[in-house]
Amino acid sequence: MTPEPATGIAGRLAALERVDLGLALRPRGAVVEVGDGVAQVVGLRRPGYEHLVRFDAGAQGMAYDLGTARTGVVLLSGADRVRAGDGCVLTHELPSVPVSPALLGRVIDPTGAPLDGHAAPLGTPRAVFQPAPELMARDHVRRPLITGVMVIDVAVPIGRGQRQLLIGDRNVGKTSLALDVVAAQRDTGVLCVYVIIGQPLSRILRIADRLERAGARGHTVVVAADAAQTPGLQYLAPYAGATIAESFRDAGRDVLVIYDDLTKHADAYRELALLLGRPPGREAFPGDIFYIHAELLERATAMSPAAGGGSVTALPIVETTGSDISAYIPTNLISITDGQVYLDAARFERNLRPAVDIGKSVSRIGGAAQSPTVRAAARNVRIDMARFEALEALTRVGLDVDPATLKALERGRRLRELFRQPPLSARPVAEQILAITAVARGWLNGLAPGEVRAAFWPAAARARAAAPELFERLAATGPPPEGWQDDLQRVFEVALTGSPR
Repeated sequence: MTPEPATGIAGRLAALERVDLGLALRPRGAVVEVGDGVAQVVGLRRPGYEHLVRFDAGAQGMAYDLGTARTGVVLLSGADRVRAGDGCVLTHELPSVPVSPALLGRVIDPTGAPLDGHAAPLGTPRAVFQPAPELMARDHVRRPLITGVMVIDVAVPIGRGQRQLLIGDRNVGKTSLALDVVAAQRDTGVLCVYVIIGQPLSRILRIADRLERAGARGHTVVVAADAAQTPGLQYLAPYAGATIAESFRDAGRDVLVIYDDLTKHADAYRELALLLGRPPGREAFPGDIFYIHAELLERATAMSPAAGGGSVTALPIVETTGSDISAYIPTNLISITDGQVYLDAARFERNLRPAVDIGKSVSRIGGAAQSPTVRAAARNVRIDMARFEALEALTRVGLDVDPATLKALERGRRLRELFRQPPLSARPVAEQILAITAVARGWLNGLAPGEVRAAFWPAAARARAAAPELFERLAATGPPPEGWQDDLQRVFEVALTGSPR
């Protein structure tokens, strides 16, 4: 008998050393019931809340309902492969998503799996459930987030680190407005995370394509859980988006995260809670739905210089029915956030787009982030628009008006025309200041309201080309230059009429 070479024996011994016999001794569970994205499992020893469970069929779930006899597992992937009687093991790991700059420009699901047809993105796994920053690590909202949407930047300003709600009925332009804000960050250095929850896959692809056409894909990460995914994955989506945003924030970057939308997120959580047998509350939502959204949105903040100086600005979207902002989920989110931008269905139908109702919109802290020049120019905009709309309502019933009231109506109509803005047409800050000042000081009184938009914006571009230094000073964050209104008037009147008045 030929003796076995020493190298062969050494190789076998090395292979034996690599065998983990502990795998055979690891406690295993068994599926006793499965359906609608939830599995009931027995046999798991001391499962931790939100710990991952791996099934023999290749599926993955999250321990979410820790009963004495059973563990309710929310299925995240491969739900259609899980059957009663299948085995599973507890991993003692939390759900995570890979984070790295390589995510920019990608479309992924909440677990990091690619949805854009490219290879899986590389990155460091980071748990999706993270605590909100401590109070001492936070800073005041001091810097503006320029949206490029004139009615928002002027009347409902948003600061970096703010949580501002976009609210309105279905099909009034909420997603379109959010995409405009994302596209406007292309040259500001603000990175974006767009979270899509419970939308059809075709809509997700359209949103990604629109970002591509706007030149905004390069600074944006799209995290999507489409309507065909399990409710568990839809529930996980905004937390994954917040984690990705925080990874950029920890590197000192400013980040904007869009949650489109939290109404569907609440519906997914309600579905999970009912499937797991939790007691329903108002409108069948579980009692902790307020905590769920508060915990998520508290992760958006501006960090102090000692904590890195980055920020996460949150724009959650919520859908109303019949313009009822007093419904359960909208009321909760209004009370959690720092203000709301309300989009009105009647304005949208009258082609006043973006259909922002200034009277019902508010920004509780964003005004502190406005530059002094913008604040000075827009000081009375909300009051003037409220008076104008009240006067316009009176004229609709046929009341006669005096010349002063007629003049105020004309000015209000001019300002409303300038607030109308096509999609993906960001307005620079200096030109917004010019528009507000021109209406307030009567520089456009010679134009009918219907002529204002066609005449003003080309004239504003000519004025910028004629006096670029003046417009740069207006766009700066410092105090306005001395006599800026007179200088602006001279430049604009030449640009509008060809000669000073």
